[in-house]
Amino acid sequence: MSKPLQLLIVEDSEDDALLLVRELKRAGYDAIFERVDTRQAMGRALASRTWDLVIADYSMPHFNGIEAMELLQKSDLDIPFIFVSGAVGENTAVAAMKAGAHDYVMKGNLRRLVPAIERELREAEVRHERKRAEEELRRSREQLRALTAYLQSVREEERVKIAREIHDDLGQSLTALKMDLAWLKGKLPGDQRPLQDKAEIMMELIDSMIHTLRRISTELRPAVLDNLGLTAAIEWQAQDFQNRTGIRCELKRTLNDLQLDQNISTTFFRIFQETLTNVTRHAKATEVKISLEEKQSKLILEVKDNGRGITEEEVYGSNSLGILGMRERTLLLGGELQISGVAGKGTTVTVRIPLNRSQTDYDKSAHRG
Repeated sequence: MSKPLQLLIVEDSEDDALLLVRELKRAGYDAIFERVDTRQAMGRALASRTWDLVIADYSMPHFNGIEAMELLQKSDLDIPFIFVSGAVGENTAVAAMKAGAHDYVMKGNLRRLVPAIERELREAEVRHERKRAEEELRRSREQLRALTAYLQSVREEERVKIAREIHDDLGQSLTALKMDLAWLKGKLPGDQRPLQDKAEIMMELIDSMIHTLRRISTELRPAVLDNLGLTAAIEWQAQDFQNRTGIRCELKRTLNDLQLDQNISTTFFRIFQETLTNVTRHAKATEVKISLEEKQSKLILEVKDNGRGITEEEVYGSNSLGILGMRERTLLLGGELQISGVAGKGTTVTVRIPLNRSQTDYDKSAHRG
């Protein structure tokens, strides 16, 4: 069976072009070809259909092979390009190959033409398959990133909703219950000491439950983040972390009344929380230095501890799901996350997110989800 071949021939001699076609037909190719000999004609041909191969003469009166190859390269089409020309110097052939030609065949030795074409067609197919696989991988990553953005958005919305319900509904109900119990306690006779003690224990239990509810509500979504902004939330979280762990926190901030979008604030705060969690679990640190600043239209958060220092394996290992989540949050807003460690000297986590594009990028990702 004949093998179809879409062939573009850049050649000023019609006889030479037909000679090439006959050579291909003897090898079993059914060549559908077009011959061009000017830049304009080649440009129209490249735009008119899909070509499997371009064969070009090196030297022509009005349009040479190097110009033809450059025109193909500018078109951004991945098509094998083979010079088939008369006798030229070895230096010329080498220069043509360095410029981007896939092969060079002399017209006086057309026995090399078919093997050269078959090799380049196979390699072109490999390149196309690789490109298709890379494109599919890119689309898959975009879809996963869009899904991640959507899930994080839903998760934060649920956190806000649950935190509000816990604080408003359960908290208010427990407060009302405590008030009713205090009223009952006040109605008990003074000689009913066991009942008085029992009521006091019940009120203390209600106080403990209210405290627990407030803690859970704050952990789900700290009200300070929504009411006072990122800087205040970072300060509160650092102080709370210091009180709970005994690890000293030093905060340096240079933000001057910067109005941040909620998604940006949430991203920085969650990354900060995860970083402090990692310090508690792994760093064995005694001090954490935190800086939050705006620089060159980017919001930059840096958290540096004086612990044992994270290793590269821990940064990129299969168990670093928390770090993976931090990196994904950053990428969703068009930013970058850097984590570096020095053995015995500590770990530094740096987050940079551009302020001029982060909101748009996040919205697009969330809406695709």
